[in-house]
Amino acid sequence: MTSAQDPPPGDEPDARRGSWTRPSPVPRPPYPTRVTDQVLSIVGCVCAAVAVLFSPVLFGLAGIVLGIVAHTKGEPLGKWAAVAAGVGMIIGTVLSVILESVMS
Repeated sequence: MTSAQDPPPGDEPDARRGSWTRPSPVPRPPYPTRVTDQVLSIVGCVCAAVAVLFSPVLFGLAGIVLGIVAHTKGEPLGKWAAVAAGVGMIIGTVLSVILESVMS
């Protein structure tokens, strides 16, 4: 049995006041962060698709830059947008060379 002066389990004595205090609550993990919008990655992927058909150097480089910036900001698709833009730039350049030689 416990006497009236025994603290409840888990309490600690406070030497300054001579009384019992409750322990501090267990710290909660921080609130989950909001998933970042992947606008730069999406625009980089669009540039990759456009680079295949129109101005591969311009849109390909723009997609690569946007993908790298998105990746450094923590967007998960940023790296893939940069890779897709590079591949789109190469495919667009090859297609334009082939079409140029066929048309002449």
